[in-house]
Amino acid sequence: MPTTDSIPIYTLTEAEEKKAIVREYRSLLKALKEKIKPGDKELIRSAFEMATDAHKTMRRKSGEPYILHPIAVAKICVEEIGLGVRSTICALMHDTVEDTDITLDDVQREFGFEIAKIVDGLTKISTVMDANTSQQAENFKKILLTLTDDPRVILIKLADRLHNMRTLDSVKREKQLKIASETVYVYAPLAHRMGLYSIKTEMEDLSMKYMETDTYKFIAKKLQETKRERTRFINDFIRPLKEKLQTTGLDFDIYGRPKSIHSIWSKIKKKGVSFEEVYDLFAIRIIVNSLPEKEKEDCWKVYSIITDEYNPSPERLRDWLSNPKSNGYEALHTTVMGPQGKWVEVQIRTKRMNEIAEKGLAAHWKYKEGKDDESRFDKWFNQIREALANQDTNSLDFLQDFKTSFLAEEIYVYTPKGDVKMLPIGATALDFAFSVHTAVGSKCIGAKVNHKLVPIGYKLRSGDQIEIITSAKQKPNNEWLNFVVTTKARAKIKDSLKEEKRQVADQGKSILERKFNAMNAAMNQHNLEELAGFYKINSTLDLLYEIAIKKIDLKELKEFTVHGDKIISPKPIKIPEEKSVGIEGKPLSKKDTELVIFGESSDKIMYTLANCCKPIPGDDVFGFITTGEGLKIHRTNCPNATRLLANHAHRVVKTKWAKNKEISFLTGLKIIGLDDVGVIHKITNLISGELKVNISAMSIEANDGIFEGNVKVFVKDKEQLENLVKNLLMLPGIEKVDRYETEEK
Repeated sequence: MPTTDSIPIYTLTEAEEKKAIVREYRSLLKALKEKIKPGDKELIRSAFEMATDAHKTMRRKSGEPYILHPIAVAKICVEEIGLGVRSTICALMHDTVEDTDITLDDVQREFGFEIAKIVDGLTKISTVMDANTSQQAENFKKILLTLTDDPRVILIKLADRLHNMRTLDSVKREKQLKIASETVYVYAPLAHRMGLYSIKTEMEDLSMKYMETDTYKFIAKKLQETKRERTRFINDFIRPLKEKLQTTGLDFDIYGRPKSIHSIWSKIKKKGVSFEEVYDLFAIRIIVNSLPEKEKEDCWKVYSIITDEYNPSPERLRDWLSNPKSNGYEALHTTVMGPQGKWVEVQIRTKRMNEIAEKGLAAHWKYKEGKDDESRFDKWFNQIREALANQDTNSLDFLQDFKTSFLAEEIYVYTPKGDVKMLPIGATALDFAFSVHTAVGSKCIGAKVNHKLVPIGYKLRSGDQIEIITSAKQKPNNEWLNFVVTTKARAKIKDSLKEEKRQVADQGKSILERKFNAMNAAMNQHNLEELAGFYKINSTLDLLYEIAIKKIDLKELKEFTVHGDKIISPKPIKIPEEKSVGIEGKPLSKKDTELVIFGESSDKIMYTLANCCKPIPGDDVFGFITTGEGLKIHRTNCPNATRLLANHAHRVVKTKWAKNKEISFLTGLKIIGLDDVGVIHKITNLISGELKVNISAMSIEANDGIFEGNVKVFVKDKEQLENLVKNLLMLPGIEKVDRYETEEK
């Protein structure tokens, strides 16, 4: 389990510390060796000394000197992202303006405008992303502005976040959850989009280590246990390929690479299989050293040799040679049937492609030098600029749209004339229409995909050719927001709906104005806000709209008083509190509801359990202060946890279970097995009879000799539930038992 409190673990003497700092600095210079030009060493030295002096009294949570953090960030920038001297200086200085007496003017005077600008961008991001309130969505647009302004800002910030994740053991549990959630929610997808695959996977794995500790440890242990067997299999698979490839005269490297813990866990969840059933625990990678003009030819030659030796799965061929991903990724992926009847994924790349896959944007710049073509990165930045131009979007909506629109994998589709358009996975015909032009999207009534008529909500697939059908009478409606994933489409639909709403709201304004005149009250902002607050409506536009459509009839206005020309709302009537109800419908005693202890003072507080994940004692949980329903308890691996922790960490309360065996918690199990006579009797007899666990509900469906049962049970805690699962799996014919959520939110 990750540590719950800040524990200093650093115990070096002052002399040893100085040696450690010098050693790390020299290691950084060694990594930079090939990129240092005359005069650079002095600049780096100056940045190092300036940062060391500025941070001299500061310590990290582990107790180590703070300066080791900027040096480590600079090393990640150089070794893992492929950045150069200027970025190294920026990384060394990245926390100075925010945390020390050094000003931006000092940085500019010493290192020039370009470096000062990047340090300024990093300072802005750090105040946005790491503020205690952590409402990062509010200022997410600022981050993206720095990204389009100079992408090095984001690359250095990714290095900073990666080092923080690597050293997360020293911070308190709630901070671990907040940082890990933010990382997996925004930073890992951003790293992926910048083409930094290894950083993205490490971020996901480290986030999982803190958010789903037990599962992380379980998969890591399983990988360790199966390592020898896996290595033997990889060697057997590679041997015949190596022999054939050597006869071609190609300069190549071939090896097996384990998949990340996070991606294995995603497969287990997505496909509903056990660890043993995940076939792609590793991938075989073949790197060919090719001349630029022979890259495609060599990759297909390698593909041909692989498929001569092993049978491929045709639907698992991924050709990113002809159509590279928008983050610059180029490769051929195929899945073939290997020895022992096991499917194996093989990735084929050239040396250049591999460097772009590992170093992303920085490598892409390196290979782009001297070319004036607009790259996929440039197109992506332009799309972001376009999205940023629409300033009306609510920040949380913007962050969600950004994730689905700009951080998702993409598909390639064609216009009727054969032009390629790139859209995120999940995009519909309506998204495509808006990508062509706002006017086309607004008038869209349907589409022809591959010459077949489809509705506007039809989900597109790579390779589809789309022709949009429009009508002059068509206009966007609220339902359309359910059909689109791209930021552009959502923004344009919302603009259109808002305009329509404004026109209707004007009628509401006239109605309200007449009412205010009769009361001798003015039609001003204060009075509109007072009224909106009384009716619990978010904006004055919504208030006027609801008055116009007669959802609000204003009869309560007679209860308001007028002071000068301002209205004063009546005091709200106190509604009697509803009592919490227990399992059998009886009101819960105070003793029953005080199951969770919060904070250092062990104060006991009333709460409700979130329906989206149904926590039970023993689960790793956190408390979340909701706006209307008080405190809710969620599991840290709840489907909504990442979003809540990443966007609203200031509303998260540290939580742990108190000992209480007097109340049971409802949870659900999904049981899959062979349909056999008496199987239901065996299951109920074990649960109710032997283990004395109460069953709330049970449903069993059998199909073609396989049964699937859903059982809702009342358990005291996680330990009792795990014991129940273990015993069920021991019954003959039972293949799988999984916990599931008993109720959807």
